[in-house]
Parts: sequence; structure tokens; C-alpha cells
Amino acid sequence: MSDTRKTTSTPQTGASSPWPADRVPVDVAVGVLVRRGPDGQEEDFLLTSRPDGKVYAGYWEFPGGKLEQGETVAQALRRELQEELGITIGDAHPWKVEMMDYPHARVRLHFCKVYQWDGEFEMREQQAMAWQRLPVQVQPVLPGTIPVLRWFAEERAHTGPTHVG
Repeated sequence: MSDTRKTTSTPQTGASSPWPADRVPVDVAVGVLVRRGPDGQEEDFLLTSRPDGKVYAGYWEFPGGKLEQGETVAQALRRELQEELGITIGDAHPWKVEMMDYPHARVRLHFCKVYQWDGEFEMREQQAMAWQRLPVQVQPVLPGTIPVLRWFAEERAHTGPTHVG
């Protein structure tokens, strides 16, 4: 079931944006790849580091990328995960949408859970990958990732911090 709640956060505080509201958002498809345990319950999830040369290089995030003209979120996610990770995903399950205002861009993040994929992971942008559980141990975490960690905490009745640092 997807949550149509849409919020806007700033990276520094999570508060209302100090930037002009008329900045046109960039739509981004984000894959929340989740491995299930033997009992079928969600266990760990994949984070990747942002490659050198990109804004927030070295920060950890859920993989994905911008929608191209005419693409759906699912199409963009399939393309981006093939390009970045070398995998072909199964169904992308729309989950939540979050608006983030960064100094360099306003982005509308379309988070989709993904439970099935084919292929071996290849870090095609020389990024790193890590399977994580709460609290996330890799750091620093990209601000747009933090709401997802909170959603996981709510779903999993996790108390305490969602990430280190």
C-alpha cells in the first residue's frame, strides 16, 4: 500500500524550506531494495554511496535517478538501476513521495520498494554498496535518505536512533 503523503524538508533541519517555493522540482525515482528473511519479513536494505564528482559525493543513499521526458517512475527506476548497479528489477512498488529542498536543487523523491531483481551487482559508477539494518552504520547519510529510515523505524517498531552520526 502506498502512502500519498507529500512533505517538504530541508537537508539541514527537516523544517520548512528557506528557498523560494517556485523552484521547479526535479522528479527522481528511488529504489528501496529490500531483502526478505526466511519468514518473509523485510530484513535489510541496500544503500549506495554517491560517486565522486557528484553533489554530496561519499554520502549514502538509496539508489535511483532523475526521470527522463515521458518516463514513468517505474521505467526510470528500471533504467537507473540497470545503469548504476547492473541489475534488472522486478516490480517497483510505489511507497511514498517526499519533497526535498537542497541548495543545488529541489527534488521530488518517488520511493519504491523493490523485492526482486536479477543479475550481479556491479558498481558501474565506482560507488560502494552496503546492506544495512536499523540503525544504519554507514555514514554520512544523505538528508533525503533520513525520512526513509524513519518510515522503516515506524513499520518495524524500531526505537532508538535510525542511523549513526
